[in-house]
Amino acid sequence: MTGKRTRIINDPSDLVPLLQVFGSSVHKKVFDELSQEWRTERELAALVGDEALVHKSVALLRKSGLVETKWRVPEPGASPEKEYHSTYSRVQASFGASMEDLSELISLTFMSDEELRPVAEGLQKQVRSGNTSLSNLSRELGLSQIFIRGAAKRAEGLTVRGQRIERYDEEY
Repeated sequence: MTGKRTRIINDPSDLVPLLQVFGSSVHKKVFDELSQEWRTERELAALVGDEALVHKSVALLRKSGLVETKWRVPEPGASPEKEYHSTYSRVQASFGASMEDLSELISLTFMSDEELRPVAEGLQKQVRSGNTSLSNLSRELGLSQIFIRGAAKRAEGLTVRGQRIERYDEEY
């Protein structure tokens, strides 16, 4: 591993993307490869065997801040490609949470996409209409703030910025 940076976790909702990554054999394999060296999605697909899953893994790792990106200088006449590498080699967690909050986050992490869809769509609709405040979203949707933070970290097109939920556009 080249980097020895430590990911510091102060918010229990940061566990959601970590558990997603390391709870999936494909996501973990992609992360492990990126811990060793810089790789493009094409190279990862050759190692893992499924281009769509690799793309999903890289998107999850990018949104979670677990990988960094740079452009690979191509051979003359070829197109440049993005390549990825893991950002952190260690994690340090320092937070307190009630067992109820922790159980909500763990349950949220392992919900199927179908189970999460109504929550994610409701959040996206609220955010598109300008309701981005975590406390307002919690009141409007009848969900705890910790659950909303975790759902936004898991949902496509949303991200958490302080006490706000905002739209997230991947720059792919």
